[in-house]
Order: sequence, then C-alpha cells, then structure tokens
Amino acid sequence: MESTQDNGNLANVRHIILVMSGKGGVGKSTLSTQIALALRHAGKRVGILDVDLCGPSIPRMLNAVGKEVHQCDSGWVPVYVDQEKTISLMSIGFLLDGQDDAVVWRGPKKNAMINQFINDVAWGELDFLIVDTPPGTSDEHISTVQALRPFKPMGAVMVTTPQAVAVGDVRRELTFCKKTGLAVIGIVENMSGFVCPYCSECSNIFSKGGGEELAKYAGVPFLGCVPIDPLLSKSAEEGKDFIQEFPNSAAYPALTSIAKLILEKAALTI
Repeated sequence: MESTQDNGNLANVRHIILVMSGKGGVGKSTLSTQIALALRHAGKRVGILDVDLCGPSIPRMLNAVGKEVHQCDSGWVPVYVDQEKTISLMSIGFLLDGQDDAVVWRGPKKNAMINQFINDVAWGELDFLIVDTPPGTSDEHISTVQALRPFKPMGAVMVTTPQAVAVGDVRRELTFCKKTGLAVIGIVENMSGFVCPYCSECSNIFSKGGGEELAKYAGVPFLGCVPIDPLLSKSAEEGKDFIQEFPNSAAYPALTSIAKLILEKAALTI
C-alpha cells in the first residue's frame, strides 16, 4: 500500500488483502484465518478485519470469543489474539451482547459500520491486513471497496469450491472486481478433495479443477488447492493454531504455499 496522503489508522499498514467469493459456505473465513496464521509464522504482523457482519465466525476460529474492544484516542483498539500481539482482530462479534444475537440491520447501517471499522480501528504497524468479506456483490462489498480505495489495497484473494455452482458465483465476483478496479491476487480452490487420514488416498467429493479452470479463463493466478482436512475443521472449531499444531496434515503444505505466493506478490508491490 503506497500513498502520499495521511492514511489515518491505516497509515502504517503495508498491504491490504480482501478475501472474497460470490458464494457463501466456501470457506472464506477459514482461509482468511489460516492465511493470517501462515503469514504470522513467516514473521509478519497481521490484522484481520471481519466485515461479515451477519456471520462473524473468526473470533471463534482464533479463540477470541468474549474478549472486549477498548477505546483509545485514535478509536477502537483491536483484540490481540496472541501474547506477542502479532495478530490483531476486529469483528462485529466483539460488539454484540451475546453469541446468539443477530445483526438485523438495513444497508445504510451496515455500510456505516463497515466505514467505521475501516477508519476508526487503531491497527498500529501491520505488514498485512486481511479483510474477510461476506458472500455476494452488493452493498457491503461496494462499501468496503470504496472505503478502502484511498488506501490502495493489494487486491483480492478469491475463494471457490470445485463444483460448477460455486465457480459460477466466483466468476461474477471477478466481474465485480473488474468493475470496481480491484486487482485480483489469485484464486484458491477450497475443499478440493478429501485426503483419507489412514491411507492418504484423495477422493474428489465435490469434483476437482473448477478453480484452476476459472483462473485460466479469467487470466489470473491460481494460488492452489486446499483439501478437506478434518484437522483443519477441528482447529477452527476449537480456536487452535492449525499451522503450528499440524505441520504434517494434508492442508498444511497448500496453506503455506498460498501464503508464500502472497508474500512474493507483496514483495513486488513495495
């Protein structure tokens, strides 16, 4: 992120990455969390901005449920999820009275909340800010991209699953990026086969190759395939650090490879 203007609370954030998909349930929040963890283990300082206002699941994935957001002179202080303060998180989940509370808001209130998240969170110095977005291409996405435009985001990571229904929705998200001038870092095919933990045979439950074909069609990089991994699901449910705890798992090499490609791309944009 390069800018000559005063960028306020984002002034010391080097790279902003949006994680997007036109389809719900493809694993955007899981990928956002794991990319952040992989970048942290590569020695980077990372923030996660959860703008999925109706489904804020990242606090649970990072074992941060119940933590409180505090105020400072610059605005909200994000929640730090590790003692070293290398990963910080801001989510609507921290502002609700209970885990079962629903966000029943119309567009203008959602858009105002997104703008407040982007402008009023005191992130401090970060190498990367990962923005986890809701599914679709409507109000929340337009507000997020417009609010971030002055800060020159690095681009978007698109998440799809292999089947044609999901790929079709991500194709529309690519069109959204083109229309809004948001660069596409690449496409990730999530849930790409199930690797048996006993015999290591891969079963392509949802078919395979849709994400890679879409990347070729759109002329954007393909970042890799992440298989269905029970250890990854268990880590997300329990708020554990998958990257640290399961380096021999099926999904580990895919996730660390995606992070490495992001780091290489970031090095070219400095």
